[in-house]
Amino acid sequence: MAFDGITVAALAAELSHKLTGARISKIAQPEGDELLFTLKNYKENYRLTISANASLPLVYLTEENKMSPMTAPNFCMLLRKHIGNGRILSITQPGLERILDIAVEHLDELGDLKEKHLMIELMGKHSNIIFCNESGQIVDAIKRIPPQVSSVREVLPGRPYFIPDTMHKLDPKTVTEDEFCSQVLTKGTSLAKALYTGLTGLSPIAAEEIVYRAGLDSDVSAPSLSVVEQVHLWNTFTRIMEEIKSGHFSPAIYYRNGEPSEFSVLPLTCLGVCESTPQESVSAMLSSFYAEKDTLSRIRQKSADMRHVINTALERNRKKYDLQLKQLSDTDKRDKYRIYGELINTYGYQVEPGSSSFKALNYYTGEEITIPLDKDLSISANAKKYFERYNKLKRTFEALTDLCAETKAEIDYLESVSNALDIAAGEEDLTQLKDELRESGYAKKRSPKDKQARIISKPFHYLTEDGFHLYVGKNNLQNEDLTFRLATGNDWWFHAKGIPGSHVIVKTEGRELPDRVFEQAAAVAAWYSKAKGNEKVEVDYVEKKHVKKVAGAKPGFVIYHTNYSMVVKPGLEGCTAVN
Repeated sequence: MAFDGITVAALAAELSHKLTGARISKIAQPEGDELLFTLKNYKENYRLTISANASLPLVYLTEENKMSPMTAPNFCMLLRKHIGNGRILSITQPGLERILDIAVEHLDELGDLKEKHLMIELMGKHSNIIFCNESGQIVDAIKRIPPQVSSVREVLPGRPYFIPDTMHKLDPKTVTEDEFCSQVLTKGTSLAKALYTGLTGLSPIAAEEIVYRAGLDSDVSAPSLSVVEQVHLWNTFTRIMEEIKSGHFSPAIYYRNGEPSEFSVLPLTCLGVCESTPQESVSAMLSSFYAEKDTLSRIRQKSADMRHVINTALERNRKKYDLQLKQLSDTDKRDKYRIYGELINTYGYQVEPGSSSFKALNYYTGEEITIPLDKDLSISANAKKYFERYNKLKRTFEALTDLCAETKAEIDYLESVSNALDIAAGEEDLTQLKDELRESGYAKKRSPKDKQARIISKPFHYLTEDGFHLYVGKNNLQNEDLTFRLATGNDWWFHAKGIPGSHVIVKTEGRELPDRVFEQAAAVAAWYSKAKGNEKVEVDYVEKKHVKKVAGAKPGFVIYHTNYSMVVKPGLEGCTAVN
């Protein structure tokens, strides 16, 4: 979700509550576009991160410290000079703009109290941190904007600070019903777009939520609304604005397919398919969301080479498998040639020399068939020719059957590695996958010079509501360890039926599993499979003692009999992650 004005409003309320009256004890600039303030307020210490990064502008409270350069940048030195040891008077938001105004009181060189303002603009590529004096003049900025860069507003020392009104949007906090209907709902766009392009601080998802709560279709044209629908939408909008003005925020992160998809400080009822995780604060929401996003992004980047190797090998093996199946289908007529040879030997004495065909009764089916003959060959030579064709196709069939099985096993293995890449949660998981690919010949062996400490990747570990421990393998090596080392005979083993996925083990510890634990474990097995996105998935489950390793097979490949099956919806409901 965009860092919109509603999120900034919630952040302003949180920071104002915690930091008003706080002393600035330390100012650091760990990055060229980032500040880190250390503050003390009523015996509480806080760290405030302020980032004007063009791709990820953020403001949030954190417990993490960052290394600073040996020599502080000029902007950092300026802030230390002017507001070091200053006291925060207020933290406010102008309108519903994506701007925070931090007012700081401090003593100047003459010992007089002065008030300065740190304007934090969270506007994507236009993000900035601008330091102003009490009269609204710019003292300096973390990013200076000369007239050659922007003709709308210069951000240079000595220039007046103002918020440019380039989009001519209305302030949601002060807009009237007449303005809402006559200026916003007359835009010739979809209803949701009319809201976020006509009102300051609304992101597309916030506009979708307003329309959804009003029970309207966000894709309909805004001018097509009836008077009753306009009034209903206005009433819904004002109720949401009252929540914002009164500070009734509910920060939460929304997940889609196990990955963070959105964050919001207001409940997003329009995201019915997403699971939400409430957060204790706006800062916690932002730091958790972007930390998870950053981790996923980093994992995807680092796994790109492995994914390319796997996808290339998969494509090659699939093409080979299709060709082998086609060649195998060509051997289907082998039995026909055998029968021709047998029937020629049986009834050939009746055939006149030089005949190009003859009819005979097929004693296998009771039907009369016509058998083609080479008139230049004798009857016995014709029979021999058909038996030779049969034997050649038979040998081809036997060889191709084995080759098809080998290629199919290789495809299954590569798809299981692809699934392991999808669920990799950390760099240690990628390291173990790399080791597996080395053992399988898909990656170069590590040379003796490349010795490094072995990074241990652990399986996912969950605890069910009924107190049963549930383990999920992240890759084939872990699958094998879980099934044949961790699990004992009476533990239960789960796996998505006929689909690449993780082995799931439920430790019984001598207890009988309730029905809902079976359902929860099956749902987890479906979740950690290639069918994760399906509405329903069939899962096999069996006691571990009935699961056997295939001799000579790739890691993690097993066989089992007398299993049970159930159809479940993939998910992790009822399971709590154990660190």
